[in-house]
Amino acid sequence: YSFLFTAPVGSRSSKTFKPKKNIPEGSHQYELLKHAEATLGSGNLRQAVMLPEGEDLNEWIAVNTVDFFNQINMLYGTITEFCSETSCSVMSAGPRYEYHWADGTNIKKPIKCSAPKYIDYLMTWVQDQLDDETLFPSKIGVPFPKNFMSVAKTILKRLFRVYAHIYHQHFDSVMQLQEEAHLNTSFKHFIFFVQEFNLIDRRELAPLQDLIEKLGSKDR
Repeated sequence: YSFLFTAPVGSRSSKTFKPKKNIPEGSHQYELLKHAEATLGSGNLRQAVMLPEGEDLNEWIAVNTVDFFNQINMLYGTITEFCSETSCSVMSAGPRYEYHWADGTNIKKPIKCSAPKYIDYLMTWVQDQLDDETLFPSKIGVPFPKNFMSVAKTILKRLFRVYAHIYHQHFDSVMQLQEEAHLNTSFKHFIFFVQEFNLIDRRELAPLQDLIEKLGSKDR
């Protein structure tokens, strides 16, 4: 469930790259998602990303991480036909940044691969983390593991690379599809969120630094 996109079924935007990750209705996390949706609607993104009073930081980060996964899933789903083995033979974000895939378990040594392959590996890996009840507990009262924050940071760092690839390599297609408002709103929300809780190292954000500064300056 994602609160930024309410695309009609059958439209381009309802295509997702991977199955959507749902937060069970009636759960506390669902209530948190509803809260986020309401504050986002106010238009003040800096305020919308702040930890709601009395809430658990891990849970807030978990709910938002699931939501960003769903958003990026949908955004990438709209441009998959333009991101092919031939058009994107390496996973890059402009000429200066290239990413090689490793997950530490199945693929220990980073491998060079095409962007669609890399993003498939990445989204499958993220999905596996989100589906792991020991990492992302959905039941009330089940504690988050001690390593939760480092896992969440790795997920968000990797999800950022999909935004970076879309902006650098596919922005023309995004504009042709008239999806740029979706992309910009989603990315701005993502960036304000990771900045609020210091979740991604500045160096990792370098491929989109100019855009990040531009988005931030509009809100000062």
